[in-house]
Amino acid sequence: MRFSFASAVVVALAAEGAVASTWFGKTVYNKWHETELERWLSDNNVPYPTPADRKDLENLVKSNWNDKVVTPYNSWDTKQLQNYLSTKGYEAKKGTEKNKDGLVAQVKSYWSDTEESVNNAYSNVRDWIFDSWTDSQLKAYADKHGIPVPQPRTRDSLLKTVRENYQSAANKVGETAAYPGNWLYETWTESELKAFLDERGIPVPQPTTRDSLIASVRRNSYLASKDASAKASVASASIASAKASLSDAVFDAWSDSQIKEWADKNGIKVPQGSKRNELIALARKHRAAFLGDNVASSASSAYGAATSQAGNYGAQATDGAVSYFDWIRAQLGLLGADASASYVSATNAASSAASTASVSASKSASSASSVASKSTKSAASSGSKGAKKASDAATESATQGKNRVGEAAQKATDYIKEEL
Repeated sequence: MRFSFASAVVVALAAEGAVASTWFGKTVYNKWHETELERWLSDNNVPYPTPADRKDLENLVKSNWNDKVVTPYNSWDTKQLQNYLSTKGYEAKKGTEKNKDGLVAQVKSYWSDTEESVNNAYSNVRDWIFDSWTDSQLKAYADKHGIPVPQPRTRDSLLKTVRENYQSAANKVGETAAYPGNWLYETWTESELKAFLDERGIPVPQPTTRDSLIASVRRNSYLASKDASAKASVASASIASAKASLSDAVFDAWSDSQIKEWADKNGIKVPQGSKRNELIALARKHRAAFLGDNVASSASSAYGAATSQAGNYGAQATDGAVSYFDWIRAQLGLLGADASASYVSATNAASSAASTASVSASKSASSASSVASKSTKSAASSGSKGAKKASDAATESATQGKNRVGEAAQKATDYIKEEL
């Protein structure tokens, strides 16, 4: 098959266009308002003439786009480079901790952004610019722009609401939204702006003014959003693992009759003559019915079915420890680099402590039951004096169970608070 010269040119241009999004006017910034072009240049410390022709502004953005957005790490200092590696779970190679070239090479090897992916991201800023905001910042923004906040209020519902109303909020205040101005951060205090930068190892601009702080936050928002998304993924996986560990501990602690009762309540058929290992396997298979949307309330409800006093103490302690999993989920927007690095170990510790609490409760319940049973038999022959001993023995055993599960749960909560 022969190609004409014209065909060859078309193929070559198409290939070139696939590599660089600047061909055929595909860049996102060629649709920006002139003030947005100037804002981007100013944020990235690129001098530009005033007044300037739009074409000149766009060409300046074009010539600096890769260095400032696609591969910004080349201009980072050693602290920023080290911080990036640590947030990704990597350590700087020995001997390169303060060597900028060595650190840049390591960051480059882990870098995933391309010109195309960055261009796609900046084509719809609303999808990510709020990701690194705290819940209180999202709420304040919504209130400022008259956006109704959904109830019950969750982080997901807040994000969804502010994203859906982002363009209309910009329109109401007569501002641009493709590369937003300072209006977006009107509800942020200067301390919040500084905290955003400090938590990510980004140098606070000197001299420090509100405008310079906002410019630095805006310039780094895209990378902050990617970091927030990565943390959310890790957190989600950790919470899922912790929930699974908790349900295993609960099922192991339950009696056969409790498992059957739970299965009946959730419409799960239990084959006649099922052995204990088969019952537990069935329960784990349907663990979603146990966990539901809120593992803390589900665990509390399930444990509430326990008949012994010690078992109920276990329910309360476990509920207290596990509630922190949901608490942590709500703090995703608040996690700094150091806190997020400790997140997995914290949830694992909580899960372990919760399991300990569950087992302790089970053993204490069994002990209480056994002591009560033996003492009751003795009471039958010894009269009221024996009955008093039976009651005292059962109460003492249950109290011991309460103390053990309480200690285990407290260790979980303390560990999470300390780490986060």
